[in-house]
Amino acid sequence: MSKARTSEKPLEKGRARLKKTERRRQILLELKLRPHVRISELSERFNVSSETLRRDFDALADEGLVARAHGGATAPTQGHYPSLDERANARIEERERIGQMAADLVQDGDTVMIDSGATTIQMARALAFRGTQCTVITNSIPVAMTIGHGAPEVLLCPGEYLAAESAVIGTETLEFLARFNVDHCMIGASALSTEGPSETVRGFAAVKRVMVQRAAKRHLLIDSHKFDRRGLAQVGDLAGLDTIITDTRPKGDLLSALDGADVEILVAE
Repeated sequence: MSKARTSEKPLEKGRARLKKTERRRQILLELKLRPHVRISELSERFNVSSETLRRDFDALADEGLVARAHGGATAPTQGHYPSLDERANARIEERERIGQMAADLVQDGDTVMIDSGATTIQMARALAFRGTQCTVITNSIPVAMTIGHGAPEVLLCPGEYLAAESAVIGTETLEFLARFNVDHCMIGASALSTEGPSETVRGFAAVKRVMVQRAAKRHLLIDSHKFDRRGLAQVGDLAGLDTIITDTRPKGDLLSALDGADVEILVAE
């Protein structure tokens, strides 16, 4: 047995332990207050084993919410990425056309997961304008507000609030999404390459992955200036998509990869 294991303090019997979701929420809160948290410290505070904390840290790292470091974790670092408001005011015509075409795929009675993004908000506006009677599950507050007046039901995910994105992310968000099976998911992405869609906003890749897993038909809404780029976190491969809806047909290796993965390309002209 290693020294690390023999030196670990025994758990205190009779002392209440936090549930997994609450532990992970507390970890994220700690990282807002200081740059680094240690497994040994939180293990004692939460009265759980180091192995349990490592699983928590690994899960949060997979969601893009923390960066693993020796003995603990730090808040993830990344370069500047435009906020939702900044993105919403760029390439407006292209996003509107993509949103209109994506809305064409949704019929009355359908169930749809819609993630957060400037282009998915345009799709929500198109659905609301048409009065499509669909049930929507979303982590985006603007999407929920846009569709909420007309749709029969809008389910807004719980989770950690990202003010710059007007959206929620995190363990609670993922667990909520995993409860449902839907007809469609409509996701955006920061980038699209031959490896698949990727995301730069922290926590968004994990949300998109769950939406793709829970949907019968999986649609990526993305404008062409994001082609042949890579974001910070991989969402999945091209085979995980059924359709991409865009403003310009891809070219070269990306087009070949999409054709090879049998992904339908819809161009909103």
